[in-house]
Amino acid sequence: MAKGNATNKSTMNELPFKTRMRPYLIVAPALIITIGIMIPFGMAIYFSLTNYSFRMPTYKFVGLDNWIRILKSKEFRNALWVTLRYAFFSTLIEMLLGMGVAILLNKLNNIFSKILRVVLIFPLMIAPITATIVWQLMLNSSVGIVEKFLNIFGIYNFPWAASPSTALLTVVMIDVWVNTSFVMLLVLAGLQSLPKSPFESARIDGGSAWFNFVNLTLPMLKPSLYIALLFRLMAALQEYAIIFGLTKGGPGSTLMNLSLTAHLTGFKFQKFGFALPYILVLWLIVNIAAKQIVKRQRAAQKQASGLEN
Repeated sequence: MAKGNATNKSTMNELPFKTRMRPYLIVAPALIITIGIMIPFGMAIYFSLTNYSFRMPTYKFVGLDNWIRILKSKEFRNALWVTLRYAFFSTLIEMLLGMGVAILLNKLNNIFSKILRVVLIFPLMIAPITATIVWQLMLNSSVGIVEKFLNIFGIYNFPWAASPSTALLTVVMIDVWVNTSFVMLLVLAGLQSLPKSPFESARIDGGSAWFNFVNLTLPMLKPSLYIALLFRLMAALQEYAIIFGLTKGGPGSTLMNLSLTAHLTGFKFQKFGFALPYILVLWLIVNIAAKQIVKRQRAAQKQASGLEN
C-alpha cells in the first residue's frame, strides 16, 4: 500500500507544473468568492452583537440585546409584515401576468407578437428608481395621465401613495409594470423549448386546449416557472428602490419593509449594530425560501425529463 502511494506521488511529481496546478486554479475562483462572501457575513453577525455606531469610535459587546429588542419591537413586526405582503402580491401578479402573456405570444406567433415581445421588454430596461419617478408623474393628481384617465370614469384625486390604504397597491403596481416582462421572457423561453410530439399526439386523440395545458404544458413548464419564481421572489423580498423612490417608506410606516428599516436605522439614526439584525432576518427568510424553491425546481426538472414519476 505504501509502495502504491509512493508510486502515485512520484507520478504526480513527474507531471508538468501547469498540469499539477490546474485543479487548484479551477477551484481558486470559487474559493475566493466564498471567502469574499463569508467575511462580510461573519462581520455582520459579529457587529449585530455589539452597540457599534458611526457616531462613536468605540463599541462594546452587548450579546443578544439587539436581537431581543428588535424581535419584541412593533417596528420589526410591521417591517416583516410589509416585506411579506409586498413580496407575495407583487410576485403572484407578475407570475400570473407573465405566464398569461407568454402563452398568448407563443400561441399567436405572428408579426404582431414579435413586435409585442420587443415592446414588452422596454420596462425591464429601465432602472426601478427611474420607473418610479415616471410613475410619480403619471399618477400626479393635476397633470398625470392616469389621473386624467380615471377622471373619465368619475374618479378624482385618487390618493395612490399618499394614503396608507392604497400605498401598497401603488408600489406593487409599479413593480409589476417593471418586472412582469422578466417572467414573460423566462416562461416564453420555456414554452418554446417544449417538445412538439406530446402535443401532436394529444391533438390527434382529441384533447382539449385546457386538458393539454393542465396535463402537458404546465408539468413540463414547471422548471421554468420555478426559476422565474426564484428570481422574482428574492428580489421582491429585498425591494428597496421602488419603495424608497416613491414614498421613502411612508405614509408613516406603511411601507417600511425590512430593507428600508435597516437602512433608516443604520444610516440615518447611526445605529449600525442595531440595524444588522433586520438584514440578517431578511437573509434568513430569503435563504429558506430559495432552498425550498430550488428543491421543488429540481424535482420538477426530473419529473419533466421522465427521470421521476
